[in-house]
Amino acid sequence: MSTAKRFGARYGRTLKNKFARVEAMQKIKYNCPSCGYPVSKRLAVGIWYCRKCDSKFTSRAYSVAKVPVIKSKKEEEE
Repeated sequence: MSTAKRFGARYGRTLKNKFARVEAMQKIKYNCPSCGYPVSKRLAVGIWYCRKCDSKFTSRAYSVAKVPVIKSKKEEEE
């Protein structure tokens, strides 16, 4: 089921298909670059969080890029 169906007959088919693809990419769980466990979730635009190792990292707006910048809790405390 497409998440863009909530818009009904508004906005056109092409735009709703693009929106559904972006929203699907945003909501899947990505592998954490520091621990490799698939629990990374999006906090905000470009900010991702791993629940297992408590690391925050930056990447693309709706998906995790191949080489993100990692900032762990240990670095924040220092």
